[in-house]
Amino acid sequence: MLQVGTEAPDFLVNDHNGNRVTLEGLRGQKVILWFFPKADTPGCTVEGQGFRDAFDQFKEKNAVVLGVSLDNEADNKAFAEKFNFPYPLLCDVGREISMAYQATKSKDDQYASRITYVIDEHGKIAEAIDQVNTKTHATDLCSRI
Repeated sequence: MLQVGTEAPDFLVNDHNGNRVTLEGLRGQKVILWFFPKADTPGCTVEGQGFRDAFDQFKEKNAVVLGVSLDNEADNKAFAEKFNFPYPLLCDVGREISMAYQATKSKDDQYASRITYVIDEHGKIAEAIDQVNTKTHATDLCSRI
């Protein structure tokens, strides 16, 4: 995991709607960058629904929620629409974000690890979480940021 206090690596990637997203473009807001292994699988669905259900609370805390997986736009779009996710799912098909944030170990990995980073308003890692309970992760995180 990246160390707390270090500069968060910038990225440029498409979300599930084809929009280009950069970390630099989100400066001034907290960023919740949660990596998940695979769209529309049981654990990822529960975790995603938690972020959906707490979305307004994150927004009130000036926090942007971004899900990240190695899935393509079509798979992430279907996942987001099926479960009414109000936040972008980043499509890291090239594995650049996952490698930079140590969610994958190599370009050959098929799935990202289930980890989360909180990035502060200045682009620094504020929290690095490598143990995630999919059922309570979003609410636990929202209560302490």
